[in-house]
Amino acid sequence: MTQQLVLDQGLEDAKQTARLLYLAHGLTFFFSLGMLSFLPLIFNYVKRPYTEGTMVYSHHTWMIRSFWIYIVWLAVAVTLIFITFGLGIPLAWLIGIAAWLWKAYRLIRGFVDLNNNRPMPV
Repeated sequence: MTQQLVLDQGLEDAKQTARLLYLAHGLTFFFSLGMLSFLPLIFNYVKRPYTEGTMVYSHHTWMIRSFWIYIVWLAVAVTLIFITFGLGIPLAWLIGIAAWLWKAYRLIRGFVDLNNNRPMPV
């Protein structure tokens, strides 16, 4: 008995779109520290409904959540600077660096799991 690989063209197109969005998030994240990631985020929100019921849907949700959680942690870091009148700058830097590393991990893990046809735990 032979095994056949059945490819759904719609799913493959959705995966390719998600790959491009991971790359766009990565580029904007690297070159603008994530501040321009709202551009691919818009595409995540637009494309996600078309992938409902597939594993690609979880990847869109993963990217959306990664963006918003990263923004919250950056806001915490900036707020810390203002609340402590500048005395919290070292801690703010530490929070910012930790948030950056966390988001980088999420983008890399998502891209790898997408290429391995695995849904994200959302």
